[in-house]
Amino acid sequence: MRDRKRLLTRLAPIPLVVVLAACSSGGSDQGAEDSAGGGSDTAAAEGMGPGPAVKEATFDQNGLVDYTQQPYTPEAYAAAAKVNDGDDDCSYYETSKKDYSGQSITVLAPPPPNMGEPMAQHGAMFKELTGGDVIIENVSVGELYSKAQTAFQTGVSPYDVTVNFSTWIGDFGDFYYAIPEEYTSGTGSLATMLPLYKEIYKWDGETKLFGIDGDRHFMKYRTDVLNDPAAQAYFKEQTGQDLKVPETWTEYNLIASTLNGFEVASQPAGVPLAGSVEIMKRDDLMWSAFINRVAPYAKNPNVTTGFWFDENMTPQVNNPGFVRGLTEFVEATNYVPQGGQNFGLSDEISAFGSGQGIFSYTWDDAWSQANQDDSPIRGNVEAAPNPGAEEVWNSETQQWDTPEGGVNRAPYIAWGWSSAIPQGSENKQMALDFLCFFANEANYQVDLTIGRTGVNPVREESFVPEFWVEGLGWLPGPTQTWIDTLQEYNTASNRVFDLRVPGNGPLMAALADGVALALAGQKDPQAALDEVAQKWEQIVQDIGEDQIKEAYQAVIDLENS
Repeated sequence: MRDRKRLLTRLAPIPLVVVLAACSSGGSDQGAEDSAGGGSDTAAAEGMGPGPAVKEATFDQNGLVDYTQQPYTPEAYAAAAKVNDGDDDCSYYETSKKDYSGQSITVLAPPPPNMGEPMAQHGAMFKELTGGDVIIENVSVGELYSKAQTAFQTGVSPYDVTVNFSTWIGDFGDFYYAIPEEYTSGTGSLATMLPLYKEIYKWDGETKLFGIDGDRHFMKYRTDVLNDPAAQAYFKEQTGQDLKVPETWTEYNLIASTLNGFEVASQPAGVPLAGSVEIMKRDDLMWSAFINRVAPYAKNPNVTTGFWFDENMTPQVNNPGFVRGLTEFVEATNYVPQGGQNFGLSDEISAFGSGQGIFSYTWDDAWSQANQDDSPIRGNVEAAPNPGAEEVWNSETQQWDTPEGGVNRAPYIAWGWSSAIPQGSENKQMALDFLCFFANEANYQVDLTIGRTGVNPVREESFVPEFWVEGLGWLPGPTQTWIDTLQEYNTASNRVFDLRVPGNGPLMAALADGVALALAGQKDPQAALDEVAQKWEQIVQDIGEDQIKEAYQAVIDLENS
């Protein structure tokens, strides 16, 4: 533990990504009296808290879960699915038997809607069912890392739950409480997660993250635009090529730039059509969007020594593959919606779901938004793997390779949102019960159909069309293209993963700095990424090359699995 505290101290002076403004804050009330069914002195000493008292259930067994009848902004859920409560241990029925009156927990979370909204929504319902307060402290995405870092440095956590990126586990894993096996095996709420994500949530063999989301990035495209006869004729006239689903990023850019502003008959009234909706806001996951554009240019299936670093731990973020991806990302600034260069994740979700773009390519959220009953483009969107590249950089030979089959694909498996309970929490049992309720069968199903929540499929049962079509009312044709895409990603052998090592926060902040300079036209892509590489070399030196290299090997193993 002493070594981990020294690591946090070394990371402290390194600039982190800073977003606009923090929202409200709250404190945790740990002064609750022990109650019937409460914990022992040992449990209290371990920070488990008094636990719940037992009461009569106040929610009907297998009752209807309808967000429009719940206490948090019910008017916002008119288009949300309605499902019957499940039979799991953390169902509405079982949770309503727990009495947490007089107790509270504090949750560190991003602002609504993405992940901040479901935390608040489920927190309000948890209070209604149990009487326990769930206080949400919202801070901007860029502040989550530094807030957690500061709390762990003090050794006394003001938070009982932190919403985080699982990539940070390399920095904070030793400060997270290990999730008990009863939640991860048997009939536990995390038992049916895909094996890949079960491994992602572990650190040093223990499950340290309570999984609430599973992510991968893929392309969403407007079928009504690509199949429009007038658009097809115009594209042929302008380019000499047939209009089709793009196979490469070069084709993607050509379609998006050529049809940017084109008027199709099916376009929602009053909504201009842009070529692509992308995340370009520096402090709101832009670096993650950028990885998609780099992946097929820089992840060579014949190179097994690493995507982010080579075997000598030399950063690869400024090699020609990265530069090519950034160059095309900069080109995309010319065909995004008005104001699109300031779009963060929530903006991308709402913009694509309202029909503002032909393409989008990051998380499942924009896909879910487009499939909601109230989306004007519902039924006109399909999914496909993200574009590939017609050449791929070989970091060992220092040359471009022509991929087998003509197109190199490298799906990006983003780690996504997760949650953790700090070791310093004094009410871990209530935190566990809240997270388990958050992730129960009913909430999971409904949240998946609301694009803005940030909750994406992570469980085995979600990867069949029937789950969506019969259970949640989605359209069969588009849903099948999505399921096919997800299954292809699950079995791909040449994949890119986020960099899950000590120092992930400052490393990604440095990458965001460089990409932002290029997008703003302040530096050309090569110069911007050369500066990133220099910063990475310094961060590696500050943290310790051996420490990063050891953790990075686990990422390399996944890339080539």
